[in-house]
Amino acid sequence: MKNSIFRFGLILLTMGAMLSCSSTVKPDKATPITNFKVDHYLGTWYEIARFDFRFEKDLDNTSAQYSLNEDGSIKVLNSGFNYVEKQWKKADGKAKFREDESTAALKVSFFGPFYSGYNVIALDEDYKYALIAGKNLDYLWILSREKTLPEDVKVKYLEIAKEVGYDTSRLIWVKHDKSDNPYLK
Repeated sequence: MKNSIFRFGLILLTMGAMLSCSSTVKPDKATPITNFKVDHYLGTWYEIARFDFRFEKDLDNTSAQYSLNEDGSIKVLNSGFNYVEKQWKKADGKAKFREDESTAALKVSFFGPFYSGYNVIALDEDYKYALIAGKNLDYLWILSREKTLPEDVKVKYLEIAKEVGYDTSRLIWVKHDKSDNPYLK
């Protein structure tokens, strides 16, 4: 009997963990952009700023590369230099649209069936700068096609992030001082 109760509890705990990893997809006030063109978004993006979290801890010179998989999903290759361990790190993932492909509301996974929200909430018309909201107010990224960001874009994206509810004082401004990333194509 105790074994059955233990197994049932373990199953419930596992199901709860799975649901918590996949059910939250964006902060309430974050609105993914529409008229999104995935083919314009593909390619290399440099991380200009982010909220720190365990998967990117101690990384600078971070970038993301997006390309199409044969099944229509998006291949994700994140990389960065771990300045504590003095070595380049990478993470391979996959992104899928949560809605139609014209809405920049995606889910991203680096761990099998566990997905998290990836929402492009600001993007310039030339697809040079992007503001990404994660699954909740603990995940935020500012990306650029270059290793820098114009001041006017920075100010605009910080305003948008604050309107959504982000505490932008938590942002880490990423250093880009290396040019030898072995994962950049």
